[in-house]
Amino acid sequence: MDHFLYRDGALHAEDVAIPEIAAAVGTPFYVYSAATLTRHYRLFTEALTPLPHLVCFAIKSLSNVAVLKLLGDLGAGMDVVSGGEYRRAKAAGVPGSRIVFSGVGKTREEMRLALEGGIRQFNVESEPEMRALSEVATALGVVAPIAVRVNPDVDARTHAKIATGKSENKFGIPIARASEVYAEAARLPGLRVVGIDVHIGSQLTELAPFEAAYTKVAELTQRLRGEGHVIERLDLGGGLGIPYTRSNEAPPLPSDYGAMVKRVLGGLGCEIEIEPGRLISGNSGLLVASVIYVKQGEGRDFLILDAAMNDLVRPAMYEAHHDIIPVTEPPPASPTQPFDVVGPVCETGDTFARGREMPLLAEGDLVAFRSAGAYGAVMASEYNSRPLIPEVLVKGDHFAVIRARPSFDEILNRDTIPSWL
Repeated sequence: MDHFLYRDGALHAEDVAIPEIAAAVGTPFYVYSAATLTRHYRLFTEALTPLPHLVCFAIKSLSNVAVLKLLGDLGAGMDVVSGGEYRRAKAAGVPGSRIVFSGVGKTREEMRLALEGGIRQFNVESEPEMRALSEVATALGVVAPIAVRVNPDVDARTHAKIATGKSENKFGIPIARASEVYAEAARLPGLRVVGIDVHIGSQLTELAPFEAAYTKVAELTQRLRGEGHVIERLDLGGGLGIPYTRSNEAPPLPSDYGAMVKRVLGGLGCEIEIEPGRLISGNSGLLVASVIYVKQGEGRDFLILDAAMNDLVRPAMYEAHHDIIPVTEPPPASPTQPFDVVGPVCETGDTFARGREMPLLAEGDLVAFRSAGAYGAVMASEYNSRPLIPEVLVKGDHFAVIRARPSFDEILNRDTIPSWL
């Protein structure tokens, strides 16, 4: 469920008409619904009750500080994968005690930043990282809490580029070597083992892969405890998918996921951490664009928009589907025709959809990409010297720009011409 509905013939974000925002900020832009973000976060925390738990929002899916503050004020933790994301979480007012630092390539500078600023735990992914963290913590005179990320060799049955739990993926240590790695962690002076971490991928649309991985984690918990380790937290990662089309079979609900977690892991007496991103942010956002031209081609017609692959890269990168709808509600039984929906970037890959049935639109008409809140703005670039587009947050009947479109002067002034040119 989201809060983007037609009302009086126009698409609204909560109680704000999308054309009103477009008139104020120009297109293209991202718009997020505070009510949807809030609802989706609460679905997860309710699903895990009464288990002790912390829902850590995966910042990589949507990193705007205003969104992080909204979720942090609700009690969310944050899952970060870089020093920059750590700084964003802190800027949003989230305490270090609710920040988990994940990622396969943490630098010593990032480790130091988090240890000095406060951290709930590091999810370490290799023995070299573990040793480096111990050295950094020892030099600072502190002890770093860690969970070791284990790779359970479970097929998440998702897109190959977002699967993370197979043996050939770069993430974590093989679960078969866990005893050896935990024994070394216990010997390192700057570390304190607090739990186990696992994450098998993103956009999972069934529970079976989760259950297979979590069953292995339950067995590992018992084994490590028998070897003398204190396992008090289980970090289960994120990955629960969302419906990108209205016709798809719906992925499992957070309540279904929570029931499975309780059944498989609830008897271990561990605090549960989860790190959803997409399911909280995905359907909380739209990308809104204008039609520049309607172009007739040889055997196909094109809708050329002012949004491009640099604004929303998922279709080009993952062959991902997004529903694209007109902002002005079409009358019932309005005619449609197939269009290739494309952007203005000089790449054939700058294509959002091929042969998509769309209402008959004209230059200047607005369209909205649904389910664009996750991995939209965060993956945007200035390719073709196109400015990053605004982000807007709506709450009830008012909206605010939470990231402004930079001017071309601001963009150009970041470049420096050396004195010898």
